[in-house]
Amino acid sequence: MQFNPQERIGLFIDGANLYAAARSLGFDIDYKRLREEFAGKARLIRALYYTALIEDQEYSPIRPLVDWLDYNGYTLITKPTKEFTDSMGRRKVKGDMDIEIAVDMMELSDVLDHIVLFSGDGDFRRVTEAVQRKGVLVSVVSTIRSQPPMIADELRRQADTFIELQDLEPLIAREPKWRHERATTLREPMGDEYEGYDDEADEDEMADEVAHTA
Repeated sequence: MQFNPQERIGLFIDGANLYAAARSLGFDIDYKRLREEFAGKARLIRALYYTALIEDQEYSPIRPLVDWLDYNGYTLITKPTKEFTDSMGRRKVKGDMDIEIAVDMMELSDVLDHIVLFSGDGDFRRVTEAVQRKGVLVSVVSTIRSQPPMIADELRRQADTFIELQDLEPLIAREPKWRHERATTLREPMGDEYEGYDDEADEDEMADEVAHTA
């Protein structure tokens, strides 16, 4: 990654899309490390995280992460999912955040020099082009190394820079769970990044929710 230390950058994270991309590559994101990595390269103005939440659930497996991000330097943008029945009579849950991300990219482009978009969704090609016309650079973080690739070809072509998510793994991945468990047993300090969202009781349940909100 090449950034000018003086440029103003903003991170726009499509939560469901990034989670799915990292999962396809076999690692989990450490959001404290992610924020620190980009804050160390340029003037980080905003780090925005977007996700839809299922409101009628007694407990949401993604809620600990959302709460942790809200207290640790991220701006959270959430909305409730919508339930509908498809033509086959099957219950579906929808909660994409494309409009929210696009609107915020346009609004914040006046105070940013460089936007880093964490998503491979081709729907963002048009807003990427729009902010580029205003003189803002756009880097897109996703992966072409999953099967199938997680980034749409049209978005990758439109971006000023494509950043392969797998190349960021050494910089932003969470430590393997067995290391955390061993450190806890030995009472070794693990750092604040593990407080509040390391106790995911059921990762498959979280994956299911993310899939529904994608």
